[in-house]
Amino acid sequence: MADTPDTSDIPDAPEPPPPPAPVKKKRNKVLIVLFALLLIPAVVVALWIWVTLGYTYAVGERAGYVQKISKKGWLCKTWEGELAMANLPGTMPQIFSFTVRSDSIAHVIEQNAGKQVSLTYEQHRGIPSSCFGETEYFVTRVSRLGP
Repeated sequence: MADTPDTSDIPDAPEPPPPPAPVKKKRNKVLIVLFALLLIPAVVVALWIWVTLGYTYAVGERAGYVQKISKKGWLCKTWEGELAMANLPGTMPQIFSFTVRSDSIAHVIEQNAGKQVSLTYEQHRGIPSSCFGETEYFVTRVSRLGP
C-alpha cells in the first residue's frame, strides 16, 4: 500500500466545458413560426373563398338582350357578359354585368347573343379576387324568351 502515491495534494483537473446547445432547436422554432405565419393566412383566405362561393346572398332573374359574352382574364379565364335590359322601347337600357362559371351555359348564352333571354343568377358577395369572376352575379340558368 505504500506504493500508491498520495494524490490529495494534486489539484483536480478542470472539468471540460459543457457541449454547446444544439442549434437545431432554435432552427426548428424558427421554421415552426415561419410555417405558422404562412399557413394561418392561407387557411383564412381559403375559408373566406369557400364561404363566399358556397353561400348565396341572393337569387334572382333578369330578362333582356344578351349584348356580349366573352372569356376574359390574364391568368384565370372566366366567362363575362352583359345583358341590356330595356323597360320601355326607345329608353336607354340598363346594363347587367354577369359571370358564368359553366362552359355549357356560356355556350348557350353565346348562341342567343342579340336575342331576348332570361338569366337566373346567384349573387355571391365578398369574393376576394377577380380570379373567380369579375362580378358577384353568377348565372346558373338561361332560357330564351320570345321568337
